[in-house]
Amino acid sequence: MNFIIWLVVGGIIGWLASMVMKTDAQQGMLLNIVVGIVGAFLGGWLISPLIGAGTINANDFSLAGLIVSFLGAVILLAIVNLFRRGRVR
Repeated sequence: MNFIIWLVVGGIIGWLASMVMKTDAQQGMLLNIVVGIVGAFLGGWLISPLIGAGTINANDFSLAGLIVSFLGAVILLAIVNLFRRGRVR
């Protein structure tokens, strides 16, 4: 059951991050899930030590954990945009 919740929350976070970065029209549901989960790993690695909150990958479904995961997904999409287009939108 935790796995299904992890996928759903990862998909929502990836979708919200893609809307913020204006890449929503380029990616589907599966890529939104991947962006949310990989972004949560990135957020856990970069942001989590700074503020002391977990991510959705560490089963931390608190508000701070969701925000860290969301920020990691936004950073991931910014990095992808930087390499794909040569600039961040």
